[in-house]
Amino acid sequence: MLDQLEAQAPDALLALIKMHAEDPREDKIDLGVGVYRTNDGATPVFRSIKAAEQRLVDTQDSKSYLGPEGDTGFVDALKPYIFGKDASMGGRLEGMQTPGGTGAVRLAVALAKAAGVKRVHLGVPSWPNHAQILQDVGVVTCTFHHAKADGTADIDALIETIEAAEPTDAVLLHGCCHNPTGVDYTDEQWEQIAEAFAAKGILPILDVAYHGLGRGLEEDVAGVRKVLAKVPEALVAYSCDKNFGLYRDRVGAFYMIAKQPSDLPAITSNANALARANWSMPPDHGGAAVRTVLRDGDLTKQWLDELDEMRARMRRVRARLAAADNEAPGLNLAALGEQNGLFAMLPLTKDQIASLREDHAIYMAGSGRINVAGLHAGNTDKFIAALADVIEG
Repeated sequence: MLDQLEAQAPDALLALIKMHAEDPREDKIDLGVGVYRTNDGATPVFRSIKAAEQRLVDTQDSKSYLGPEGDTGFVDALKPYIFGKDASMGGRLEGMQTPGGTGAVRLAVALAKAAGVKRVHLGVPSWPNHAQILQDVGVVTCTFHHAKADGTADIDALIETIEAAEPTDAVLLHGCCHNPTGVDYTDEQWEQIAEAFAAKGILPILDVAYHGLGRGLEEDVAGVRKVLAKVPEALVAYSCDKNFGLYRDRVGAFYMIAKQPSDLPAITSNANALARANWSMPPDHGGAAVRTVLRDGDLTKQWLDELDEMRARMRRVRARLAAADNEAPGLNLAALGEQNGLFAMLPLTKDQIASLREDHAIYMAGSGRINVAGLHAGNTDKFIAALADVIEG
């Protein structure tokens, strides 16, 4: 049977990583891989996580299974940061641990399908794995434009999508720091979105993958909270891989908001069954480290300080790029200063992207997506000059 399988296209990002690694030029710049980097190009382990891991080494007395719901202490510790001080939402909220934000998104889509959702509306461009998950789970994917040419969100396209949706539709939205565009909805637009969901009565699926890397912990989930305050039901996928630096440990959480508390047992039993069939039990270590950080005041403060450092560094890079708007005409670099998170999209042609790679040792995705954390004081001027060069060329 296996010899009947057709080869799949290789992952373009993995190929880009390989090309960058093999490039001997010392001034090469990697803007492709979607992880945070320091000024030195490193993706470090958080100091708060290191301390928490040492405590686990010293005190953890078992490696037994957690159960499909995972570390409930970890899941509960995150709730105030995502949902606010009244994190119980009147007893309508329940959560579970997942293997990364990807596992949370997949579980959200699978549970939505089990509940009768036929189609999921997705703003494009989006994180490529969103479409792959929707296809693999077996729901129909419908798309709408997420961003406009001026670098702002296309709120009209989203509102029109919600208003025209069928009762068995859902809409998947990025909670903050949109990947790949960096274009987020404003507070006023989130109000419109919340009202539209409430009026239509369809299910929102909210993917919160970069919490704290945009404007701040409270600011980055303000829109999510506006929606949850208006709708009877919602699903929320959450990732700790970025804001705790736990990429390879795959640390995520999935939350279900029900119409009423009495609905939760049936909802969570279905989620547990789906999780059991997909990964059986989630990995323990990363979630335990996050729980340890969030239950200790000193470690929490250290984590918040580290998160502030990351966010401030990326905002400095964005400000420098925005200030260079006139140096690379046609790219609208000014818009990058108002966008959020790790990513931004540059309207470059494939030839220009190839020229950046071949002539300037600058590596980015073929879509024009860049990871702004790959830039720093030592290479941003080179990047801007290279952009000017390929545009003139």
